[in-house]
Amino acid sequence: MAHDNTPADTAVDLDAILARIRDIPDFPKPGILFKDITPLLADHAALAGTVTGLAAPFRDAGVDRVVGLEARGFIFGAPVALTLGAGFVPARKAGKLPAAVIEQPYDLEYGTATVEVHADAITAGSRVLIVDDVLATGGTGRAAVDLVRKAGGTVVGFSVLMELTALRGRERLSDVEPHALLSV
Repeated sequence: MAHDNTPADTAVDLDAILARIRDIPDFPKPGILFKDITPLLADHAALAGTVTGLAAPFRDAGVDRVVGLEARGFIFGAPVALTLGAGFVPARKAGKLPAAVIEQPYDLEYGTATVEVHADAITAGSRVLIVDDVLATGGTGRAAVDLVRKAGGTVVGFSVLMELTALRGRERLSDVEPHALLSV
């Protein structure tokens, strides 16, 4: 496990955060090692440290909007937006938002999916930080970057709790430097 580039003047106990992420073997199907963040969410200090660590590299980036990816990106994205003095935009799976949307389809291992935001959520020239819990294969992250740009926003960063380095998702985000608190 490695730690990424949270600024040194930010007090974040990454070991305490990592200790509160539980591995669940064979969930949701055999062969998958699921990273369960519910113990982290239940611990105020670990949750506060996670939000601080996700936001810290972008505190001087002039972030206007934070896009949180469904569903666990919502959990971290909203408090990161508050920390940065920005608005929060939920990026949802297709068909979940009630007003006009901008959408971005993307490929999955078996099939395709679509991520959407409300058409009026990101204004032209907005400086946008994308937040999620995990960077795995990078498919959802790539779709989110493309969606923000399609909406007229500028992606200033991509911040995640953990990066699963073996899945090489960073390669699909070569035009955006992902920030991960933890690399596993």
